Amino acid sequence: MPKAFAWILAAVAVIVLALFGLAIGVALLNQDRPSGALDTELEGVTVSTAATSRPKPEPLPAPVGDRRCWRTFGGDPRRSLARPTASLGLPVRKFVWTRGLESYIEFPPVYCEGDLYVNSFRGTTYALDAETGRIRWKQRVGGTLPSSPAIDGPRIIVASQDGTVTALSRHSGRRLWQVRTAGKVESSPVVVDGTAFFGSHDGRVFAVRSDTGRILWAYQTGGRINASPSVFGGRVCVTTYAGSFVCLDRRTGREQWTTYLKRDAFRYESFYASASTDGSRLYSVARSGKVAALDASSGHVVWTAGVGGLGYTTPAVADGRVFAGGFDGRLRAFRASDGSELWSTYVGGRILGAPTVIGPYVFLSTLEKRTYALRVTDGAIVWRLPLGRYSPGIATERTYFFSLNGRLIAVHGRDVPATSP
Repeated sequence: MPKAFAWILAAVAVIVLALFGLAIGVALLNQDRPSGALDTELEGVTVSTAATSRPKPEPLPAPVGDRRCWRTFGGDPRRSLARPTASLGLPVRKFVWTRGLESYIEFPPVYCEGDLYVNSFRGTTYALDAETGRIRWKQRVGGTLPSSPAIDGPRIIVASQDGTVTALSRHSGRRLWQVRTAGKVESSPVVVDGTAFFGSHDGRVFAVRSDTGRILWAYQTGGRINASPSVFGGRVCVTTYAGSFVCLDRRTGREQWTTYLKRDAFRYESFYASASTDGSRLYSVARSGKVAALDASSGHVVWTAGVGGLGYTTPAVADGRVFAGGFDGRLRAFRASDGSELWSTYVGGRILGAPTVIGPYVFLSTLEKRTYALRVTDGAIVWRLPLGRYSPGIATERTYFFSLNGRLIAVHGRDVPATSP
């Protein structure tokens, strides 16, 4: 046999063996991909209620000044992180008030009817008068609290890393009910039509009655959940550390679709960031920095893009744009329909918390303790504050409420008349 022919055969054999090994590797990877199912056993889950589980209705504060509520992380059940029609203008230089909370604040506050509610990482939930910053009450439910509470009528609902989700009276902070899961809960709850939705590190998405805590259904995704569920169009959707987007029927918990995203031929992606949505597509950022948009009805991947470095920011979605930051110090705007990059602005610090769109501006904070406002249209920096970490905050009709490095700050907008009611 000629030497050249022998070398050719040897090379072919090596290639065949390599392809065979690759096929085995891919097959094993796919075999290890978790599959989901409704969980009817509810192992490790308990529900407890206060001695009086149905207290008499308690009075809520009369609305003052800012009448539009911001009831949940993201501002709405879609987690859009956007109020594009807000007209309060950029923040003024003078603070209305500022309040330290003795621990850093990882997720922004929520607001309704004159009161702010915020979780500190140390484990305390605070209710504050939005006009003065005075603390109305504070309550510890146990564990650290890297999430936003959710407002539901006379209740607020608080998730904790001790594995619990607890309903407190908005009026007094009194505990009403508590659900204990088998894993930590970092997921910010959301309430729609009397049902509270949240995810747990144990891989389950829960739907519970917001008035009693009774579990309506639980779905085991097979992957750890740090993210907050998005609710829209009869669906509840969540991302997982196993690399999946999971969409369920909001009323029954039955799976509508599940899509896994791969980082490369051998690894799946991993999602800390929640999915935000415009109703047509779901958007999220994987920890690798990949930005993904999926069709909301089918789960098909519409486009992918990327941010530089690690990615932990839940994208903000507004007016056909998707805003996402990475650890490379850049905030990027993508066209929602096809993922093309519209602009990229360098701010010089790692972006961990979610950006927020308020009117024509997108706000972001960095781990290097700086907060910026960029113009939505072109990414130009138009305002900055030498405070930061982690998510910038929220806004109502006339007031910005920033939550920066353990401090709440109230600032009026420039376009709000001083005599605004």
